[in-house]
Amino acid sequence: QVQLVESGGGLVQPGGSMRLSCTASGNIFRIATMGWYRQAPGKQRELVAGITSGGITNYADSVKGRFTISRDNGKNTVYLQMNSLKPEDTAVYFCHAERLGMDYRGPGTQVTVSV
Repeated sequence: QVQLVESGGGLVQPGGSMRLSCTASGNIFRIATMGWYRQAPGKQRELVAGITSGGITNYADSVKGRFTISRDNGKNTVYLQMNSLKPEDTAVYFCHAERLGMDYRGPGTQVTVSV
C-alpha cells in the first residue's frame, strides 16, 4: 500500500501563486508516475500534471505555462507550483501515484481562487 498526503491548499487571489506538496509513505519502492488531478464542483476529474520517476512531465493544456510539476525522489514528494492562478483553477486537487500497476490517490486539498 502507498499512502499519499497533500498539503498547501487554501485561498488565493486571481493572479496569485500557490505550491502544493504531496508526500508518499508506505510501500514506496518502485513508485513510477506521480501527479495531480483536480475536480471542480459539477465537473469530471481531470489530469493536471504528471511526472515519471525519470522526470518526464506532461500537463493539461489549460495549465501549460502556468503550472510546474517537480519531484524529489529522495523525499518521496511531488510538488505542483501554480502561478497566474485563475478562478477556474478552483477545485479539489488530488495527488496520484502509480506503483506496479496499482493507482493510489490522496484525500485531496481544496484550492480556491477568488477575490
